[in-house]
Amino acid sequence: MSSENQTTAPPKNWDTTSTPAPTAAPPSAPAPTPETPPKGKRSWLGWLIAALVIGGMVWAKMTYFPSPNAGEKGGKGGAAGGAKGGKGGPGGAGGPGAKVPVQVYVVAATKLSDEVASTGSVMADESVTIQSEISGKITSLNIQEGKAVRKGQLLFTINAADVQAQLQKQEYNIKLYRDQEQRQRTLLAKEYISRQEYEQSQNALLTSQADLAALRVTLQKAYVRAPFDGILGLRNTSVGAYVSPGTAITTLSRVSPVKIDFNVPSRFASAVRVGDPVQVTDEASTKKIEAKVYAINPQIDPVSRTLPVRAIYANKNMELRPGGFVKVNLELGETAEALQIPTEAVVPVASGYTVFTVKNGKAAVQPVNIGVRSDKVIQITKGLAVGDTVIRTGILQVKAGDRVSIQK
Repeated sequence: MSSENQTTAPPKNWDTTSTPAPTAAPPSAPAPTPETPPKGKRSWLGWLIAALVIGGMVWAKMTYFPSPNAGEKGGKGGAAGGAKGGKGGPGGAGGPGAKVPVQVYVVAATKLSDEVASTGSVMADESVTIQSEISGKITSLNIQEGKAVRKGQLLFTINAADVQAQLQKQEYNIKLYRDQEQRQRTLLAKEYISRQEYEQSQNALLTSQADLAALRVTLQKAYVRAPFDGILGLRNTSVGAYVSPGTAITTLSRVSPVKIDFNVPSRFASAVRVGDPVQVTDEASTKKIEAKVYAINPQIDPVSRTLPVRAIYANKNMELRPGGFVKVNLELGETAEALQIPTEAVVPVASGYTVFTVKNGKAAVQPVNIGVRSDKVIQITKGLAVGDTVIRTGILQVKAGDRVSIQK
C-alpha cells in the first residue's frame, strides 16, 4: 500500500464537561532489594531492636543496681509478679520482712569501784622566796644551790654597820637617861622638884629603851636565816650585790611531803571525804602512787562548778616534783551490784541517754540514766534491770519496732 493512500486519524477530543480526561498511569513501585527491605519487614525489625535494648537495660538495672527496698529474693519475685499485679517474692535481707543483724549484751550485776578521773598539780608542802627586808650590800652568802638546809641556818648577811653604830649610840643614851632618872627620883623624894619634871626624865629613858629594841630588830634583819627545813633553789645574786626589800635571792622548798591539788565535779561533792585514797599517775615517769585526801575546800568554784580538793603524799624518795602535772583517780567507794553496759550501746539524745533493747525479737527504745563511766563501760543507774538484752552493734541500722537477728 502506498503512502498516498494512508490517512492519519484525527486526535480524539474528550468532552471534559461530563467525563474527566484520563490521567497518566502511576509509576510502578520499585522492586524490593536486600538494601531496601519491604516496609512491613522494616517495622518488625525496629520493634525487635527496641525490645532488645529495653530488655538489656532492665537486666542491667536488676543486676548492678538493685532496689534498696528489695531483698535478694524479694526483688526477683517483685519483678516477676509486678507486671501482672501479683505479689512479689518473700523479702530478703533488707526487705520489708528482713531482720537486722545485731550483737547484744545481757545486763548483769557487777562490782563497781566509783572513781572520778581528774588532773592535778603537784605543790611543795612549804615554799618561800628568800628576800631581804632591808636595803644594803650582801657581805656573806651561804647558799648552796639544790642543797638541804635546816631551820635557822644562816643563808646570807647584809651590811649593817650603820645600824650597829646607831645601836651603840643608843646604848650610851640609855645609860645617861638612867642616871638622870635616878637623880630625879631622889630629888622628888625630898620634894626638891615637881613630879612633872621627874616624869619627863623617866619618859626619856623609856623612849630610848624602845629605840634600842627597834635597832636590835633591824640588825636581826641583816642576818637572813632559813624559816624551815627544806631544799634551796637557784640563787639570783652574788656577794657584794646591793639588794633592796623585795629582791628575790633564792627559793626554799619542803618537798617531803608534797601536796596534790585537783578538782572534782560538783555532783560528787557530797561523796568526797577526808582520808579517801587517791591514785596519782606521774606524767613524766607514768609511775602510779597512792595519796590521801587531807583537805576539801568548803566552797564550790562558781565558774567551773567544781570542788577544789587537796591530797598529800609522803614523797620520801622524791617521786614527785612540785609544779608537775599528774593524773588523778579518786576512789569514792565500791558498789557490789552495779549495772554496767558497753559504752557503744548508749545513745546520747537531746533529753538524755537511751539504749536499744530486744523484746520479743524486736528492737525497743529505752531511756536510761548513767552514772560512773569509763572508756569501755557505763554504769546505768535507772532504766535497766538484770537480764535485759541491750543492742551493742548495728545501732545505726536499727530503729524501734525492727525485727532483729542476734549474732554471736
